[in-house]
Amino acid sequence: MNQTKKMVSTKLEENLAYLNETLAVEKSFDVIRLDVEYAKRKMALFLIDGFAKDDILLFLMKVLLKLSEEQLSDEPLEKLLKTYIPYIEIEATDDLDKVADTVLAGPTALVVDGVNKAILIDARTYPVRGPQEPDIERVVRGARDGFVETIVFNTALTRRRIRDRTLRMEYMQVGRRSKTDVVVCYIDDIANHEIVQKVKDSIAKIDTDGLPMAEKTIEEFISGRHWNPYPTVRYTERPDTAASHLYEGHVVVFVDGSPSAIIAPTTFWHHLQHAEEYRNKPIIGAYLRWVRFLAVFASVFILPLWYLFTTNPELLPSTLRFIGPNEEGNIPLIIQFLIIEIGLDMLRMAAIHTPSALATALGLVAALMIGGVAVEVGLLTNEVILYLSLAAIGTFATPSYELSLANRLVRLMLLLLTAIFNLYGFIIGMTVWIVFLSRMKSFGVPYMWPFIPFSYRAFRDVLVRSPIPLKNRRPKFLHPKDPDR
Repeated sequence: MNQTKKMVSTKLEENLAYLNETLAVEKSFDVIRLDVEYAKRKMALFLIDGFAKDDILLFLMKVLLKLSEEQLSDEPLEKLLKTYIPYIEIEATDDLDKVADTVLAGPTALVVDGVNKAILIDARTYPVRGPQEPDIERVVRGARDGFVETIVFNTALTRRRIRDRTLRMEYMQVGRRSKTDVVVCYIDDIANHEIVQKVKDSIAKIDTDGLPMAEKTIEEFISGRHWNPYPTVRYTERPDTAASHLYEGHVVVFVDGSPSAIIAPTTFWHHLQHAEEYRNKPIIGAYLRWVRFLAVFASVFILPLWYLFTTNPELLPSTLRFIGPNEEGNIPLIIQFLIIEIGLDMLRMAAIHTPSALATALGLVAALMIGGVAVEVGLLTNEVILYLSLAAIGTFATPSYELSLANRLVRLMLLLLTAIFNLYGFIIGMTVWIVFLSRMKSFGVPYMWPFIPFSYRAFRDVLVRSPIPLKNRRPKFLHPKDPDR
């Protein structure tokens, strides 16, 4: 329901009464109203304690203190805006509701008696940590800065790497109550405007009271298919990764309060790329990519395949019969796999919640209990621990945390289908998985491109880390306005 716009009055008392009630000045200790008088004209400052830059406001107050009555006698608003308030980020508004929302976001509002507009001074600062290298996307050689929880810092880190005149940072607000700042970033001369508009429209349609989980809440609203475990957008905390995707024609979304940026649209293969591949020579990068592919696909298939060959040894040649368990164990293999899968997830969650000082002790306990005692008492066999460890290594080698969790669910599904329907279950499970991924789309882009639909040149770039001088074309699936690099 549309609300009537509350206009700024020329009577200071009316404005103060409305803002006092709207901002709950008397009830919230951190909402400050400062009554002042400059040039024999009553004024009031509204600000949030902890957001306002004290030194800047003190400087502005000293400037206003020197004003005489004659200096503000004629057109006081224009003179304050253009002459007497020496600050960069300043604007005027006649909407009191906007004044209240702006103050809650951090800027300071100056209300002047006899003036029918309020002056908004964006002299704010947020508690913020310094840019540090992200834990998940570490590289041996490369930039050590990463995104932080303040959106202005993140956009600055990106613009530092892209000094293109057509780089666009479009501001939006999401959340009826939270009023969360969101920025849609793209290069206007490269990005396909249809994709850009799809992203912006998806964000504009979000109707909720707040974004408690920041970019994750945005992703759930704009991607749809809520029960699909596979991510249709990519997260990154590295400014260089975001910049490289912008040069390709992707759209990057920044959300205030989150150190992760959203990259859209993306394919399955984007989640298998890592900055480390491009920080080495092309042949080394290609080797690292192949090893990563091997690890990721092993994390999905090695357990179901081993279980299939163990229960059906006739499928293996005689030279490979050694891979089966030497001892059957006291518990069926499928139950052992479920136990150790759940145990591994418990260990992962425990590691997240364990203080750093106790992390080593947790690792020792896990190694002794799972690796030693579980085998001795007959709960698990050595082979089960070995192959689960290989699958876990592949899971941790997956660059995308979201993709690794989705692949873990697929691994469990393949295990259960293989245990129930034997060889047919494994084949059916693989077929359903490939068809499922092939039918997925990210903002209209096929998720498995360039494998399905097939594109030789693009698929070659997926398999081999090509030298940068030879990558003279942008990805076709993005339909960039400027396809040549």
